[in-house]
Amino acid sequence: MLHLSTLLLSHFRSHKLARLTFDQRPVAIYGNNGSGKTNILEAVSLFSPGRGMRRSSALDMTRRPESLGWQLQSDLVRDKHVHQTKITSDEGAARRVLIDDKPVSQLALGEISRVIWLVPAMDRLWIEGAEGRRRFLDRITLSFFPSHAEASLNYEKAMRERNKLLKEQIRDAHWYRAIELQMAQTGIEIHTARMRALDLIQNAQGTAATEFPVAQLTLEQSEGDMPTLVDDLKSALEESRLRDMAAGRTLVGPHRTDMIGVFQRKGVLAKDCSTGEQKALLISMILANARALKEQIGTAPLVLLDEVSAHLDNQRRAALYQEVCDLGAQAWMTGTEIEVFQELGDRAQAIQVTDANGLSTCTQHDTCSI
Repeated sequence: MLHLSTLLLSHFRSHKLARLTFDQRPVAIYGNNGSGKTNILEAVSLFSPGRGMRRSSALDMTRRPESLGWQLQSDLVRDKHVHQTKITSDEGAARRVLIDDKPVSQLALGEISRVIWLVPAMDRLWIEGAEGRRRFLDRITLSFFPSHAEASLNYEKAMRERNKLLKEQIRDAHWYRAIELQMAQTGIEIHTARMRALDLIQNAQGTAATEFPVAQLTLEQSEGDMPTLVDDLKSALEESRLRDMAAGRTLVGPHRTDMIGVFQRKGVLAKDCSTGEQKALLISMILANARALKEQIGTAPLVLLDEVSAHLDNQRRAALYQEVCDLGAQAWMTGTEIEVFQELGDRAQAIQVTDANGLSTCTQHDTCSI
């Protein structure tokens, strides 16, 4: 089973120093708004590739007024093997990762750890722009296929180079060929991984006995269809050069993809569902993501649920806790009151977070029956 057995936060956000120990059970974190609960979840989210659940810079994570830089340490346990993992940033510099005392890239975290999350900022996912849905989709895809991060970075780098040529009105095809080939290769890799990830989510939703609704998911382009072969995407980019030059940017490729959700039982688009239904669809997808990952890698991921329990009725809250426990996932959940976690009893451990003058203090409990 994948879990953190220890977690140290040093000069990270509101936590000057916190040393925490855990077993494999879920973790309920409670305290007043602004006390530093979500900062703990953010710290855990950094033990996976990417920018973490807030997408913040290393400088933004530095505790003030000291601004000394910050450090996170954990004993990350997977299949009974303990990986001593350290993430540091000095005075706002880029993060450095060490696994078992060896410097590694962030992508190496994906080889030992998988972390997925649901945060309040995602509540408007279905009604806001396509960019947020693409980011959500890519986070799901990355959880299954860690190499998706590198493909995305390479695609974006090549697209920036192409966009620069377009803005400078460069018409010589010679300048575009190598760039468009790289965009076509990485673009098809991105699209294929996204489609595979959606299939895994759909299958995991369809085969589970759950209180949460099934989201039927499809991908759509802003116009036309997304090519499925490298040569076809390369040709589409070539044919679109003049139009793209007029727009000053690339109008063809996986960066123009949107994820469309439908409440399957009702046949209603997610964007037209009630706020509660939209939240339930997101929870369903996160739980399906966890189930599919467990099937794929043999262990459930770390699951971060920020302020989710408080927005559920008693029946769905009980269903969420039961599904988390049945998964065998070390889920990290936040709420303002311990009462929302009482039903977990000794199935979970708890952390009370208090704040005094911008300094967070953590008190651990072995049970949620407090």
